[in-house]
Amino acid sequence: MTKIAFIPDFMGFYNMLWAAALPFLRRHPRLARTFAQRTDPSHLNPADVWIQAASAGEALLAACLVQHFSPDRPVRILITTTTDQGMEILCSELEKKPVSAKVSISVAWFPFDMPSVAARAVETVNPKVMVLVETELWPALLHFLNRRHTRVVVVNGRMSVKSRRGYKMTQCVWSNIGLHQILAVSDPDAGRFREVFDEARVSVMPNIKFETLAPEAPEIPTSVSTDIFPCPWPVSVFASIRRQEETQVLKMIHTLLHQFPGQVMAVFPRHMHRLGFWKRRLKKTGVKIYLRSELASPPAEPGIILWDRFGEMRHVFRYAHAVFMGGSLKPLGGQNFLEPLLQGAPVVTGPFWDDFFWVGKKVFDTGLVQRKKNWQSAAHAMVSLLKHPEDRHFRQQKAHAYVAARSGGADMACQSILAALCDDKKNQDKGRTRS
Repeated sequence: MTKIAFIPDFMGFYNMLWAAALPFLRRHPRLARTFAQRTDPSHLNPADVWIQAASAGEALLAACLVQHFSPDRPVRILITTTTDQGMEILCSELEKKPVSAKVSISVAWFPFDMPSVAARAVETVNPKVMVLVETELWPALLHFLNRRHTRVVVVNGRMSVKSRRGYKMTQCVWSNIGLHQILAVSDPDAGRFREVFDEARVSVMPNIKFETLAPEAPEIPTSVSTDIFPCPWPVSVFASIRRQEETQVLKMIHTLLHQFPGQVMAVFPRHMHRLGFWKRRLKKTGVKIYLRSELASPPAEPGIILWDRFGEMRHVFRYAHAVFMGGSLKPLGGQNFLEPLLQGAPVVTGPFWDDFFWVGKKVFDTGLVQRKKNWQSAAHAMVSLLKHPEDRHFRQQKAHAYVAARSGGADMACQSILAALCDDKKNQDKGRTRS
């Protein structure tokens, strides 16, 4: 009884917090333009299935999901997102590939989780099934969905160790808000979900991200292919380097320059505000330093290109003889090593890859990616790749075969959503029979 009584009290307090925050959110530069739609859900369309995809990555997965959705009767789907990037991706991706003729789709902004707003949103949409992509758990939304007996399904579910600690600390809230089914992307993620949502049906699915990976290398922009490449020197890439690992990566760079001086090295800081640090530190290497923005032709001599332009890193992978993926020398989750791999680039990563457990350890066992325990061994692996170039085409074929063998997550998720819709229909039929 205490548990049930707790929720109305919590929702009242939660609503007051949101009310206090609204004046600040109204002036936020990223929210001001869509503030009215986030606080007034009357524009939302009724739907049988409501899919929430927070930002760009989740939006890409949501688009892939509905493109695989093949019901045997008409189904209305509402997809909401929280960010401008998410909205852009939903609109562009849904135009690329048609959906089933039995599916009608509407796209809208996700309303704030203010209880008074969430209650009206759930009433307006009245979904039979709520689909949460990855881990997008909002207490007010889930509370009002549960009150209407809406089946809640998490697909492509991820839960980090840090997130699990947070959910466990607020267990009194989540124990009153049920999730019906959770499809997690790895066994560790599934175990953490079970700890928090012990009444949910939890299983493991292939990550839908495998199906969003481009089967072919991206088209190279003219600016990259003429300003920089083809380069007369072997190319090494340090990709998405994070602030916490900069000192170790600098040691790697010095090692590579000492043991293999005849190369062009491309350095991509994860965040542009770190460019000043990299300019100062790279000058101490004693080699030629180029700024990407100042290059109009391939480098005339070996040196380091400090990449100060957005959006070009993925195109450089096609020319790389060795790639080190950042975010992996410190416990930062790692970075997406599949992207360079699918373009045939040999990849080295540090010991930390928590955010990519879904890729599977076999990616290391097969030798597609080299995972090293520290910066010293990672640097030596990079030198070896530069000295002994590998067959790029063979590596690319192996990478595509690895990804293809692990696809199927979108179909599995769609089957679970369809099953939830069927369960809802059966429950409605039972209710009519009893009445």
